[in-house]
Amino acid sequence: MSESRPDSSPDSSPVSTSAGGGVAAPCMGRFSSSFLARFAANPAGKLALLLLALTLLAAFAGPFLAPQNPYDPAALDILDTRLPPGSAAAAGGTYLLGSDEQGRDLLSAMVYGLRLSLLVAGAGAGLACLLGAALGLTAGYFGGRWERLVLALADLQLSFPALLIALALLALSGPGLFKVALALAASQWAYFARSARAAALVESGKDYMAAARLQGLSHARLLWRHLLPNCLPPLLVILPLQLAAAISLEATLSFLGLGAPATEPSLGRLIANGFAYLLSGQYWISLYPGLLLTLAVTAITLAADRLAAVLDPRRQED
Repeated sequence: MSESRPDSSPDSSPVSTSAGGGVAAPCMGRFSSSFLARFAANPAGKLALLLLALTLLAAFAGPFLAPQNPYDPAALDILDTRLPPGSAAAAGGTYLLGSDEQGRDLLSAMVYGLRLSLLVAGAGAGLACLLGAALGLTAGYFGGRWERLVLALADLQLSFPALLIALALLALSGPGLFKVALALAASQWAYFARSARAAALVESGKDYMAAARLQGLSHARLLWRHLLPNCLPPLLVILPLQLAAAISLEATLSFLGLGAPATEPSLGRLIANGFAYLLSGQYWISLYPGLLLTLAVTAITLAADRLAAVLDPRRQED
């Protein structure tokens, strides 16, 4: 990773651009094209992009194309309870993947549930990244007692399973989507904090940081303008991995009844709804949401691994 050099003056810009941004836009376009080309340079990258695109398309475009709004009680019919895949609905239409115990079209419930799972897990992983990065960067930059305190808290958090921490917090605060996101952040921030601290320790000793200090720049400018951009690559690699872990954790919490409400089920809640019917042959209620959850986690994990290869020069393919 190339080092960014400090500005010649505190108010100068590192890249000269025209008034209309004519230089910055082509540069960003070339960077994006080059990044995507390197990302999809091998079959693993192409597979990761394909699975990720399908997952995002199903999550955010699927609800607009779904044949039913599973969250609308008026759209449900008790006569359509637990119908097998391919069955005809009482009001017309076909349940391609069957229906659940409440008469919801399972395909519609899955795409709605996938969007909910991604939003809650994304909010939790994003909060964890922001909190962990802020604590880790300041710990590596300032050192001393603050660094020892942050490391002690991170070690304490990592000594407990993430599921146990989330269960304890939700048991105290009660269920709810916002509370689930906070519980996910509280159980994951230490990973970002330790990675940010390690990167900050390496970058703080480099020449560009020493030159920036000699210019008399403030601590805030040194941290967020110079140190943070050079500590981003490891955080960008960890973020999708923790997002995949957050999706699995949110599904587990919802399966246990502590996540999404029953009226707006996530994938974990959908799996739990059909768990009691597995032995009776009505497998589809749990099987298909479970397969979709596996697809989403696999897509994000493959994308994270490919991202690590693109950002790490030592893993670049010829």
